[in-house]
Amino acid sequence: MADALLAGDTALVTGVASGIGRGIARALAAEGARLVLTDIDPVRGGGVAAELGAAFLPADLSRPDAARPLFDAAVAAAGGRLSLFVHSASPRRPESQHLLAVTEAEWDAMVTTNLRAGFVLGQAAGRHMIADGVRGRMVFVTSLHAETPRNLPHYSAAKAGETMLVKELARALGPHGIRVNAIAPGAIPGGGFAADVAALERMIPLGRTGTPEDIAQMAVALLSDRFAAYVTGTTVAVDGGLALFNWIGPPPG
Repeated sequence: MADALLAGDTALVTGVASGIGRGIARALAAEGARLVLTDIDPVRGGGVAAELGAAFLPADLSRPDAARPLFDAAVAAAGGRLSLFVHSASPRRPESQHLLAVTEAEWDAMVTTNLRAGFVLGQAAGRHMIADGVRGRMVFVTSLHAETPRNLPHYSAAKAGETMLVKELARALGPHGIRVNAIAPGAIPGGGFAADVAALERMIPLGRTGTPEDIAQMAVALLSDRFAAYVTGTTVAVDGGLALFNWIGPPPG
């Protein structure tokens, strides 16, 4: 696979059991990357790893003590070198949830998985890449709702923090040749997605909801030096133009 975009790279990808994370793992493998995959679900996540011939490490990133040991295990599974990191893990959630209904436990799980784990893994990856002399690349899967309230406050707040984390990582790691970017997906049916798809599609300029593959191909582009060698610290919306409209409905009663 000499012409593959990611030949010679090894990637740690979180949240691979389904949806966007699984799509990204498949796309990276198709472009020649070796993979170390992780998810809270050992059955489905392990199945994706088996499909792709990848190493699999089960981990519950909603636990504050889970991320650092995961990274160390991933480096070992990768044979001592990781050059790519993709953070896609996020707890399952309802499509909308009024702020007054969110519990402290739900808040903690969402923020810990998205933001705390993203920080710990991103910092560890940066230190590893610097020490190893690797011009590494990272992608974080964030959300349009980092900028727009969604009636899902713990998710929106976690993604807003993650978006700023990407900027901080990019600024700190750029002098070492390490690039860090984010993707903000639009409406991607599957998993916990429960919106009226037909009504939503009428508001999307490109006339359809997205697929995990739409997100995965952008991840490949951002992780490749062929297409994104001069791109860092940015968030790319992959949403068919959905963010051009105020599509957030009223909060639940």
